[in-house]
Formats: sequence, C-alpha cells, structure tokens
Amino acid sequence: MSHMEKNNPDNHNPETTELGEVFKEHLNIRSISISGLFLLAVFYTLYLARAVFIPIFFAIILKLLLAPAVDALKRLRIPQALGSAVVLIALLAVISASFYIFYQPAADWIERAPQSLRKVEQKLRFIKGPVEKVSEATKSMEKITDVGPKSEGNTVEVKKTKLLNTLFIETSEFIFGVATMLILLYFLLASGDLFLRKVINALPKLKDKKQAVEIARHVERDVSTYLYTIVIINFCLGVLIGGAMYVLDMPNPFLWGVMAGLVNFIPYLGQAAGITIIAIVALTTFDNTYQTIVPPLVYCVIIGIEGNIITPIILGRRLLLNPVVIFLALLLWGWIWGIPGALVAVPILVILKIICDNVESLGAIGEFLGR
Repeated sequence: MSHMEKNNPDNHNPETTELGEVFKEHLNIRSISISGLFLLAVFYTLYLARAVFIPIFFAIILKLLLAPAVDALKRLRIPQALGSAVVLIALLAVISASFYIFYQPAADWIERAPQSLRKVEQKLRFIKGPVEKVSEATKSMEKITDVGPKSEGNTVEVKKTKLLNTLFIETSEFIFGVATMLILLYFLLASGDLFLRKVINALPKLKDKKQAVEIARHVERDVSTYLYTIVIINFCLGVLIGGAMYVLDMPNPFLWGVMAGLVNFIPYLGQAAGITIIAIVALTTFDNTYQTIVPPLVYCVIIGIEGNIITPIILGRRLLLNPVVIFLALLLWGWIWGIPGALVAVPILVILKIICDNVESLGAIGEFLGR
C-alpha cells in the first residue's frame, strides 16, 4: 500500500468516523457552555428568590395532589371554586387538628431535651474521653492562633441582636410563604384546566393540540397517583411504627409514628434522622441494653421493608427513581432551599421523569432518571 493510501481519510474505519460524527452532532461545545451558564443562572435565581419560588413549587405539588378531590366534588355538581375552598379548608383542618394533638407531647420532649442529652452523655461516657482530648487540643490551637483582646460584652450584645433579627426575618418569610402558597393553591385548584386550555389555543396544529392534551393528562394522572401512593404509604408506615413503639414501651409512641411518617418524605436523610431520634429516645428511656437496641432496630427493619419491598411493588418499576439521582437531587435542592428543598426534591424528580417518559424526544433523560 502506498504512502498516499495510508494517509487517505477515506480509508479510515467507518465505525470510528460514524461515532465521531455522532459526538460532533450531540456534543457541541458552544451549546453545552451556553446550557451550563443558563443552568447556573437558573439555580442562582432560585436561591436568590427562594422566598417566592418555594411557595410556588409547594402550591403546584399540592395542586397535583388535591386536584382529584376537587374533580370528585365537581362530579357531585359542586362548583369548582366552592369545591376548591372545601378541599383547602379540609386540608387546613387536618393540619390544625394534628398540630393541636401533637404539639404538647413534642413541646414536652423538646423541653426535656437537655436533661435527656445529659443521660445520653452519661451512657456514652466510654467514648467521652477521646472526644474531650480532641476538644482540648482544638481549644489549645484556638488560643495559639488568637491575636489581641476581645470585648466579651460587645460580642454578646451583637450576637443577641443578630439572633433577634434572624428570628424576625425567618418568621416573616415563613408567614409570607404559607400565605402565598395557600392563596396560589386555591387559585390553581379553582382554575382547573385553564392553563392547559390556553396552551391548546396557542398551538397552531390539531395534531399538536391532541398531543399536548394527552401528555398533560398522563402527567397529571401519574403524578397524582405517585403522590397519593407515597402519602398513603407514609401514613401506614407512621401507624405501624407508632404501634411498634407502643408495644416496646417507648414514651409518646404515636408522636414517633407521626415523626416517622413525615421524615420518610425525605429519602435517606429523613430515615437517618428518624433512626437517630429513636435511638436517642431509647437511650434516655431504658437502662437495659436490650431494650435500648430494639426500638431503633425495629425502626430500621420496618423502613427497610417499606423502601425495598412494599414501595417498589406498589409503584412498579415505571415510577421508581435512580437512587444516585435522588441523593444528588436532595443535595442540590437542600443546598438551594434547605429543608423545604429536600421536601420537594423527589416530587420535582418524579414530575420531570413522568414528563420525559411522555415526551418522545426526552425519553433518554427519563430512562436515566429511572431505576
């Protein structure tokens, strides 16, 4: 073979050439850079305007959860606006009743928390020695690196002022957020399919109109089914754990059942927090080693069965999410919005996956998000 033939580009491996063309087509550096900058701008905006976006996201998720109830009342010839008000009032009544029932036990437990933690410290004194040595070493390093005298009185005063300002701002934001969410939720429920009709009217072709309706119906149905299923599963989980804690003579067993049902809405992190709380309560309640170990162990077994057997069977493979993607979503949304972000992380993922599954061009993303 001649030197020219060896260097002829036409003699290259056709598979390699084809693969290169695919990468050129899909991995355009400029488009990736622009998309990356756009995502950074979106996340920064979500963080900066979290006081506005958090209520909006919660209102949309609750709308998808409560819309079937409003539709059921509509079939009973109750007007949409009135049905939305009834459902919203019922939701507030359930939340208020739950708060009234469990507020006092929770407040009592929080009040006893310092004493309980001292008991835990006494029972774990076998690891106290090494921890104290590390703490003393840290304090010694702080003294070495400390330069110049400090005014203790001014520091205390500044800290008190900052704490009061922070509490005022956080309380104001919370009240504003709850009020915004409830008002927006009512309008979303009362408007029904208004936004879908607007989208359909804006589309030029009949084929596009039909496809938009089909996708919207599938998304709403699947998301509502998922949310209802998770709520029912977590309710049953809370009842089961509350009953188990009652049998094991744990104090305020039904409070821990409610706690278990609520924290289970945050995968992994919520379950870890639940196990830790149950372990601390058991340590402060029982002197016997066996009685101390059993409650957190039972908690682990119940949530293990729920997470690995019950939920996958009920939801089916189609609505199960990739665990790695879930964990990354929790980290991302938790970093952006804190606890509210961790609560909405999984519902946002589910909505995104269902949309991708119903839009042919986004099928690859849906496959990546699934288990």
